[in-house]
Amino acid sequence: MLSNENLKEDWQELTSLLERDFGEGEALELDAIIYLVGVQEYGDPHKRFKKDDKVNLMHIAICRLLEPYGYYQFSHLDNDGWPHYDKVEDLPPLRSGEQTILMKEAIVNYFKEMDYLTV
Repeated sequence: MLSNENLKEDWQELTSLLERDFGEGEALELDAIIYLVGVQEYGDPHKRFKKDDKVNLMHIAICRLLEPYGYYQFSHLDNDGWPHYDKVEDLPPLRSGEQTILMKEAIVNYFKEMDYLTV
C-alpha cells in the first residue's frame, strides 16, 4: 500500500502522462482513466464502442484493477473477446473518499505494472 504522499505524487505524475498522451492536454477525471484501462484490457483501442459497451469496459477495468487485491479473478475471454472476471470476495464497506483512494492506488499500480509509469 502506498503512503498518502507517495500516492499523491504518483497520481499527479500519472495524470500528467495520461493527459499528454490521451487527453489532448485536458484534465482526465477518474472515470475517464478507468475507461482507458477498460479499453486497454479489451485490447482493441480503435473499435467504436456503443454506450452499453462503455459501461462494460468500466466494469472490466474495475475488476482488473481490483484483481491484485483479491476481490476479483480473471475467468475467461468470451467469443467476442470480452474479458470476464469472477468475484472472489466482497469489498469491505468504504466511504466515498476511501473508495477513491483505493481506485487511485490500484490505477497507479496498474500503470506501473504496464511500465507506463516508472516513478
